[in-house]
Amino acid sequence: MVDVTVDTATDLDTVERVLTQAFADDPVMLWIQPDARRHRMIFHTLLRNVHGPTATLELAVRDGATIGAAAWDPPGHTISAKEQVMSSLWFIRALGPRIGRGIVLEQTFMKRRPKEPHWYLGQLGAAAPGLGAGTALLEHRLSQIDAPAYLESSNERNVPLYERFGFRVTEEVVLPFDGPTVWLMYRPMP
Repeated sequence: MVDVTVDTATDLDTVERVLTQAFADDPVMLWIQPDARRHRMIFHTLLRNVHGPTATLELAVRDGATIGAAAWDPPGHTISAKEQVMSSLWFIRALGPRIGRGIVLEQTFMKRRPKEPHWYLGQLGAAAPGLGAGTALLEHRLSQIDAPAYLESSNERNVPLYERFGFRVTEEVVLPFDGPTVWLMYRPMP
């Protein structure tokens, strides 16, 4: 059985560690930064400065071990000017000469995100795939919300999982510079 725990701040290090492990071979992560030693810094920045204190962080736990994590932004989520500056500095450090890819990634997706209020699934990852972490995390959060939800799937093998929960592909985007395909997915209000 997989249990889901919810926390907004105290589990940052655990969420960061689990997502780093889960995204180790992710096509977009490797496109944006092939040096795996810098991946944790990317998640550090995302969790602390991009999602920030209003994010909902969730952990999937099985037999006392954390096997998955998710970071959701609530409808209307914004970050302060200070958080924008801090995230820019951290991303420059994490991406180095590949910062241009980070900028392209952000610009590509920001203009495509739904305009109406929605929950945004920034990251969902299973450190131990095949144990039900993704299913448990999606079941938990989606049962709690009464608004549309949106995500960008960086791995085609995850699309069927999201479709089981009512998400539909709205667009396939091929990133430039020989980048991977990303599936934009939307789930209307239940």
